[in-house]
Amino acid sequence: MDKNLYIDKCLEICDGTLVYGDKDAILGKFSKDTRTINEGEVYVGIKGENFDGNAFYKDAFEKGASTCILDRAFYEKLEPEIIEDKNLILVDDTIGAIQKLARYKRSLYDIPVIAVTGSVGKTSTRDMIASVLETKYKVLKTKGNYNNNIGLPITILGLTDEEVMVLEMGMNHLYEINLLSTIASPTHAVITNVGTAHIGNLGSRENILKAKLEILDGLKEDGVLFINNDNDMLHDNLKDIKKRCNVITVGIDNKSDYNAKNIEDEVFSSTFKIGENLIEVNAPGKAYVYNSLIAYAIGKDLNVDIQNIKRGIKNFKMEKNRLEKIDTKYGFTIINDTYNASLDSIKNSLDLISKADYQRKVLVLGDVLELGTFSKKIHERIGLEIVKHKVDIVFAIGENVKDTVRTLKEEKFNMSNVYSFDSEDQAHEKIKEILKPGDIVLVKGSNGIHLINIVDDIKGN
Repeated sequence: MDKNLYIDKCLEICDGTLVYGDKDAILGKFSKDTRTINEGEVYVGIKGENFDGNAFYKDAFEKGASTCILDRAFYEKLEPEIIEDKNLILVDDTIGAIQKLARYKRSLYDIPVIAVTGSVGKTSTRDMIASVLETKYKVLKTKGNYNNNIGLPITILGLTDEEVMVLEMGMNHLYEINLLSTIASPTHAVITNVGTAHIGNLGSRENILKAKLEILDGLKEDGVLFINNDNDMLHDNLKDIKKRCNVITVGIDNKSDYNAKNIEDEVFSSTFKIGENLIEVNAPGKAYVYNSLIAYAIGKDLNVDIQNIKRGIKNFKMEKNRLEKIDTKYGFTIINDTYNASLDSIKNSLDLISKADYQRKVLVLGDVLELGTFSKKIHERIGLEIVKHKVDIVFAIGENVKDTVRTLKEEKFNMSNVYSFDSEDQAHEKIKEILKPGDIVLVKGSNGIHLINIVDDIKGN
């Protein structure tokens, strides 16, 4: 079966118009970024909040794009112009077009597709699953943050000869994962947990669960859902979930299909047993034990032998800015966990530094965003976690963390070791002044607080 996507088929699917070019040409991989586009790829012009990607189509052609897909309304305002040996397609909505094309592209492949969602741990679970499956199969996986209504279709449209896809699915609102799942038609679905991330948009953890379960909307009829059975929301609703699909459970505390036993938790790694099999994880804490359990279970379901499963888990590497250990020339160690933040991920990160054998535990904490009316309560909870984990020094950056600082004061925390700033740029010099050799410094906050700038500054060259 020919799995190529041809321009004439694209025109049919998207109700598009070929302004110039060859209708028999093959569309290769897709890109929405002229800065990283490669020779022969398809450029999609997407109008964003700050700029209109349609306006950069000539740059894309100059950098080697063979084809550009643009919004009709944008192009029809321009003077007509033909660019030789290139293909230009117009559609009513470029985002809708790539979603339709991705759905079609997916239909051409009879391969396992693993879809991963959850409040915390989506990316690390995705990468660990891929690490296991790569020991046997050629794998296409989501890269970076391409886990939304644009990134997921672009990932699928990159399919060539891969034997398995591992796709991350993110969301901020209801019905977003429904769209992603019905595009991807997964054979295997994963829900890592149901926490409080985006609760400001969704209103309750019950609605977060509902949103995560939308991953079942596109699940193949004989597909399987893998869940963390120790998560309270998933555990308490397990009977109802099992009525909707086949379920495989993993857990530490609750009896599950795959249980981790004899957990030995080091500062930056851990080991545990599944039956008689010893699993080594080069990542710290219970969160990564759960990720490993899911990767193990999916590996078993897809007939990866046990030695390869163990090797895949052991070889797993975390992405940049996620619990990234940086030993500085100044004698202190940074744990860069600036990618994003939630109550659950902060608790996991605090667990890490609380076990670490360093002279002082330092927390650089930024606001947790998208919490809405729950912000005050959750930031107060963060304060309690800081006290519980015996953090020595706190740098609080932003508006919402003022509730954390107030909680620290109420809990009789040593307030001479708490420093508050409205924004990250105000904090750099004080942090550098306070840090000493032998400190471990956890930098954690929502991506929008830009704490990565602090990491870049204090780590030195």
